[in-house]
Amino acid sequence: MATVFNQTLTREQIIARVGDIRQIAGVRTVRREGGPDGGLRVIEVYTGSGLEFDVLADRGLDISSARYCGRSLAWQSSTGDVHPAYFNSEAENGLGWLRSFQGGLLTTCGMSYAGAAGQDGDRLLGLHGRVSNLPAYGTVGEGNWVGNDYLITVRGKVRETTVFGENLELTRTITTRLGSRTIHLHDAVENLSHKPAEHMFLYHINIGYPVVDESAELCVPSSATHPRDAEAADGLATWNELHAPRSGYSEKCYFHSFRPDQKSVTAAVINGNHVINGSRGLGVFCRFSTEEFPRFIQWKMLDSGTYVLGIEPANCLVLGRAREREAGTLSILAPGETRHYHVDIGILEGENEIGQLKAMNTRAEEAPTP
Repeated sequence: MATVFNQTLTREQIIARVGDIRQIAGVRTVRREGGPDGGLRVIEVYTGSGLEFDVLADRGLDISSARYCGRSLAWQSSTGDVHPAYFNSEAENGLGWLRSFQGGLLTTCGMSYAGAAGQDGDRLLGLHGRVSNLPAYGTVGEGNWVGNDYLITVRGKVRETTVFGENLELTRTITTRLGSRTIHLHDAVENLSHKPAEHMFLYHINIGYPVVDESAELCVPSSATHPRDAEAADGLATWNELHAPRSGYSEKCYFHSFRPDQKSVTAAVINGNHVINGSRGLGVFCRFSTEEFPRFIQWKMLDSGTYVLGIEPANCLVLGRAREREAGTLSILAPGETRHYHVDIGILEGENEIGQLKAMNTRAEEAPTP
C-alpha cells in the first residue's frame, strides 16, 4: 500500500479518489525548446510524496533538477541543462566537460575513463568521460500497478564506443513508487568489444541549497579520510562541516575509506536546522555497496555561486586514468563481461530520521567485535 498525504491506502482506495493516477503521481516525457537545452528530451517523474525529479534522456539518463516539497535538493550550475550536441570533451585542454556540467542530483562519470583530464598513453582524455553527454536510446518512462504499489520506471541504454577502441553499453533502470521519497538506480555496464576495456565509473551526486547551508554537515561512516592535495589538507580537521558561501573559496576533495566488513554504506548531507512540514531537519542520503563502489570521494566547493557538496561513490579515484593504471587499481572489463551497480538516493526528514541515520553510522564506524 502507498502512504500519500498522510493516508495509507490500497489501490482501490486510491483510484476511487482520482480520475487518473497522474493526478498525484506519474511520469511524462517532454522536449524542451529554445536555448542550450533546445531539443533535449526530459522525463519528468513525480511520486506524490513531494519528490519530483527530471531525468535527461539525451544526457545519459542522468538526473538534473530534483525537489522535495518545493525545496531544491540538487545544485544547479550556471550552464543549466545543455544539449549534448554542444559537447566537446577535448576542448580547453580536456576541460570542455565543464561547459555542460549542469550539476544536478546525478551526473554519471565514465564509462571508460573518469576523473582528471590527462594523457594516458597516446590518448588525451577529457575530464570525467563522455557518458553524461551521450543520448540514450530505447528509453521508456512508465507507471504500472503491481498489487497495491504503483511503480514508476525509467530505463534506457547508452553506448560509449569508437572505431578501433572501446565499445561499452550502459543499461540504466531508475525506479520509485507512489508515496516514495527514494530513487533506486540500477546500472549494468557491458563490454561489447572483443577486447578487454578500461572501466572507470563514478556517480557525481551534487547536493545544493537549502540542504547545503550554514551548520549543515556530511555524515559518512568512513574509517579514514585522506585529502587529495595541500588545499584539502588545510581543511582536513573540518572536512564534514559546511558554512555560508565564501567568495574565492578553493575546492577541496577528500577520499574516504571503509573497513572491509562494511559491505553497505549510507552517506548523507544533513541540515538539522531546516524546517520542513513542521519538522526540523532535512537531508539527502545515498546508499551503496562497497563491493560495487570501493571508493568514495567528497567534493567540497563552498564558493559564492558554486555552492555545492558532491558525494561520489566510485570504482576509482579522480586523479586520472594514467594514475589509476600506475597504481594497479584500474578496473578492466573482459570481453562480454557485465558489471552491475546499485545506488539509492533519498530524503531524510525530521529529527527522528536524521538521528537514526547518525546512530547507524556511529555504530558502523566502531571496530567490529573480534
